[in-house]
Amino acid sequence: MDEIIQANIFFFITSVGIIVLTVLVSIVLYHVIKLLRSIRSIVDRVDAGSEVIAEDVAQLRAYVTQGSFVSHIMSFVFGKGAKTAAHTRKQTTKEDNL
Repeated sequence: MDEIIQANIFFFITSVGIIVLTVLVSIVLYHVIKLLRSIRSIVDRVDAGSEVIAEDVAQLRAYVTQGSFVSHIMSFVFGKGAKTAAHTRKQTTKEDNL
């Protein structure tokens, strides 16, 4: 009879332990699922941003390969196309006004 009582106590403690463990695992899984949804949202934003960056890089590549970028740099460095109206205006002297 003593063995039957010990077996019942063992099964009772095991049942309570399994129930507590199941509740804890459920709570952990809830938080993991919440975290994964947040990560998915962040990845979607990064993916959308990377598509925009890829489009910008493609436009820059086209701009460079067409030679427009190099010509703008050369005109800036050598000052051919970057002159303003004040620099290109003819200087008037007193003799020109007479």
